[in-house]
Amino acid sequence: MILDGDAVIAGPDAAMIGLIEAQRRLGLVAPQVTRAERAAFEAALARVYHAGAESGEAEALSFDLEEAAFARRHRDLLDEPGDAPVIQLVNRLLRRAVQAGASDLHVEPHENGLRARMRVDGFLQEIMDRPDVPVRRVVSRLKVMAGLDIAETRLPQDGRIPLSLGGKVIDTRVSALPGHYGERVVLRILDRTAGLMPLGDLGLSDAQQALLRRLSALPNGIILATGPTGAGKTTTLYSLLSLADQTTRNIVTVEDPIEYDLPGVSQSQINAEIGMTFAAGLRATLRQDPDVILVGEIRDRETAGTAAQAALTGHLVFSSLHANSSVGAVVRLRDLGVENYLIAATLRGVIAQRLVRRLCPDCCTARPVAGDEAALFRRHDIAAPEVLHDAAGCDACHGTGYAGRLGLFEMIEIGETLRTAIEQGAPEATMKAQALAGRETLFGQGLAAAAEGRTSLAETLRVVGDSA
Repeated sequence: MILDGDAVIAGPDAAMIGLIEAQRRLGLVAPQVTRAERAAFEAALARVYHAGAESGEAEALSFDLEEAAFARRHRDLLDEPGDAPVIQLVNRLLRRAVQAGASDLHVEPHENGLRARMRVDGFLQEIMDRPDVPVRRVVSRLKVMAGLDIAETRLPQDGRIPLSLGGKVIDTRVSALPGHYGERVVLRILDRTAGLMPLGDLGLSDAQQALLRRLSALPNGIILATGPTGAGKTTTLYSLLSLADQTTRNIVTVEDPIEYDLPGVSQSQINAEIGMTFAAGLRATLRQDPDVILVGEIRDRETAGTAAQAALTGHLVFSSLHANSSVGAVVRLRDLGVENYLIAATLRGVIAQRLVRRLCPDCCTARPVAGDEAALFRRHDIAAPEVLHDAAGCDACHGTGYAGRLGLFEMIEIGETLRTAIEQGAPEATMKAQALAGRETLFGQGLAAAAEGRTSLAETLRVVGDSA
């Protein structure tokens, strides 16, 4: 049970004695009581604790006290009121990053103190830069929480911090890197309870959704998601897994890290330090009688070759690959040492994707289209709009002009013509002309989104670039 203003929000297991105590504290004869399911209750709990989180609490901390012994390993960020100042500061930084939906938190020592930044919608935002913070103690606090060796400051270290925020389970991956002014710590924040996104929420067109459904129903082959780090490849692959029939197909994943909990799916975590690599994990899953296998990433020749062999032996393999375009995935597989005939025999489809920021609906401004911009639309066979929208910035979007992100997707299905070109070792330009003829390209989708006012032309050019 929590108090939210003059109302009492009761969780599913709240007792009557709790309501009586709330009535006494509020001084109300009949307090307003709302019964909430667990998800709504946890959201309200986080909202109440969030009040004041951005009101400069960290600046009020003083660091003249000795830090107490570090507390238990798994802790709730909302339940630390009496800790020492360093622990309070670390918890507030983590809490603010989680509540802002940040994907990463950077803790960066520099010549004049310590700076903290969080990555929201792909961009870093500064949340603290102070000269009086005890840098080593803050870094040591993070390293202890992550199970790292605080005595070792010369070598890079990796660990993880299991956290919770008002009942929400957060998995944080920690990387410590020695620097000139101290160790730099970057935390990757993964909300494992976020759940899967339906295909319609990813930004896919109806034709693209139909193609993905067809690909996910194939009995064998490899389906790749390509793009840079942070482009949403894993989210797309998880959504593909949700299309597979989990009642009649055995689905096994090999991931690093496991980003979401998938009900009904067997998930395995990579641990390279003990020999559990992607290749080793993939070989092991083949002995688990799988129908569908998700490999987090194809990084080397061994993993690529094992994935191809798995596809040849009747398994459907989903994986991600770092490549700049859909056709570029074929070139990347060649670079990893996979033979052309093997690529042609196993590759079934490729999804190239990018994430662009959505314009804030409260502050975006419209303007007429310039001549060179209209020419750009015409060059890509897209009707030029009368107006384009630009980012302005307001309180709702924290001055960025953008709120949230949307996906751009370029998909190809490997048909007979393209399969022959791959087997014959055709260059990328030839394969691109065959594969993307009449299809939606990344840049074309970006231009269409800009024409509809969902994003700005500048954002499209920044993320995708003019490909023609």
